[in-house]
Amino acid sequence: MLEVEVRNKVWAPKGNGIWRYSTMLPLKSGISLGEGRTPLVKSNLAENLYVKFEGANPTGSFKDRGMALGVTVAKESGANKVVVASTGNTAASAAAYAARAGLRCYVVLPKGNVARGKLIQAALHGAELVMINGLFDKALDYVVNYGTKYAYPLNSFNPWRLEGQKTVAFEIYEELGCPDYVIVPVGNAGNISAIWKGFRELAELGLCNKLPKMVGVQAEGAAPLVEAWARGVEEPLFVDEPNTVATAIKIGRPINWPKALRAVKESGGFFVKVSDGEILKAQRLLATRDGIGAEPAGAASIAAAIKLNIGGVAVAVVTGHALKDPDVIEITAKEVRNADELIELLEK
Repeated sequence: MLEVEVRNKVWAPKGNGIWRYSTMLPLKSGISLGEGRTPLVKSNLAENLYVKFEGANPTGSFKDRGMALGVTVAKESGANKVVVASTGNTAASAAAYAARAGLRCYVVLPKGNVARGKLIQAALHGAELVMINGLFDKALDYVVNYGTKYAYPLNSFNPWRLEGQKTVAFEIYEELGCPDYVIVPVGNAGNISAIWKGFRELAELGLCNKLPKMVGVQAEGAAPLVEAWARGVEEPLFVDEPNTVATAIKIGRPINWPKALRAVKESGGFFVKVSDGEILKAQRLLATRDGIGAEPAGAASIAAAIKLNIGGVAVAVVTGHALKDPDVIEITAKEVRNADELIELLEK
């Protein structure tokens, strides 16, 4: 096994899940629900396109990687409760990992803007649900200005979260090497910078000769970073009332925007926006052609891959499972009244 040390990090994968990379992490072990080691699937939708399916994590989204580290630190620091603002996936993940650690969990949610599948998860794991009038940005403002005084915060401004999420890069590297592009849905903008950090650390160890270009994807109705990128301005053009079917990236004021912009610039990548129609079409194609069920936000990366028709090897990160947001999926069924009608149907 190759072992090289740079800045106190050693590449020596051993074991399972994100803790397989303990020598690349600031902690050597911690709370786990078996997160990580998610499938990397060669797609049928485009040549040289691979899908990193983060919906296979324990609570169905990439959030579990960072939550394993974040909750471990909360527990070790002596906290007895944690708090997050969420569009849903963070709530579900924080609730599950807090339960595992024996901590109380409070989640601040924008009323009417969270998919029911995610609400059910947070409630099932015993979290205290707090609904506010407004969107995610207001919920996050509440956590930053008030929640942090009383509980340990686990939103992505917490650097421990991003340390866990960088393991996506390590897993891609182990299976595929360093691709030409990594396409990532962007909401609060932490994940794309975390994945870039992981690849950059691999390069520092001499393991990646050519780093991937990072492609950030936002929905048309919630695209502050895309608009800033297109106009060449240094700060996002924040959106006060974001609107998209992809609720997990329905964020108008991403708190990690400086990190995301830096990741895209450093990597030589770019930002792109996709419409809700393109997202839903990609969701359907991914399901019917590749057998992978993605929530709309997760399918945004697939929509971008199809739209861009990128040359070279590309990995689209599908951030969450379809069952997270089932209400957007149209269901059709044929009714049969007897066996003869069933046979007739099957013979077509």
